[in-house]
Amino acid sequence: AVCLSVSLRSSQQHVCVSGRAAASMAEEAKKLAAYAAVDNHVQNNQVVGVGSGSTIVYAVDRLAERVRQEKLNIVCVPTSFQARQLILQHGLTLSDLDRHPELDVAIDGADEVDAELTLIKGGGGCLTQEKIVAGCAKHFIVIADYRKDSKALGQQWKKGVPIEVIPMAYVPISRTIAKRFGGEANLRMAVSKAGPVVTDNSNFILDWKFEHAQNWKEVNTAIKMIPGVVETGLFVRMAERAYFGMEDGSVQFRDAPIN
Repeated sequence: AVCLSVSLRSSQQHVCVSGRAAASMAEEAKKLAAYAAVDNHVQNNQVVGVGSGSTIVYAVDRLAERVRQEKLNIVCVPTSFQARQLILQHGLTLSDLDRHPELDVAIDGADEVDAELTLIKGGGGCLTQEKIVAGCAKHFIVIADYRKDSKALGQQWKKGVPIEVIPMAYVPISRTIAKRFGGEANLRMAVSKAGPVVTDNSNFILDWKFEHAQNWKEVNTAIKMIPGVVETGLFVRMAERAYFGMEDGSVQFRDAPIN
């Protein structure tokens, strides 16, 4: 019994260490992708859309570093409360779409990226403002670690497509999506708050767990037409290039197919 307990403990310890190592490798990969995107796509006198999520933290770090070192004149437009806080904490110039409705470049993360650069976004709940800002940018660049790279949507990301909805309509929308497209659309519940997640726009989020590959352009349009749907986390033909930080410390990129 003692031997068993020792071997169990040591194996648990081993799992812990390898889990930590994997997490730190993923963080390093995020940083590599973020730095590559900021270095390759941000120039002096630009208006930059700043995405949301864990990977974008590294992009803002690098952007602030370059602004200081190279004395760049950069204006930043946020995609969320989190992005706004990051911009202010780093002493960068904060603006909005009222003052800068046209952006030179937007940089953002993704939950999954397929072979054609169709994205699932919204794991952090900021999909609507992210899509608005990306749509205002001349160039939309995606940054991610190796875990987000897929041949087809749903291979890596198992939490479904986020859909932002008007609160009063979440039940009929959920039923309509399941009936028309299969799978199930569940209300996203909050973790450190009782009840559902509430977005920066005071809406709810449904996570649609789809059963099979779809024509994402058609599905995106069809879901958007359901009354009460604000926006979907499907970004179709929007991203120009995606950077992936890899496990071996390299950075790979993929360009969108030419339509």
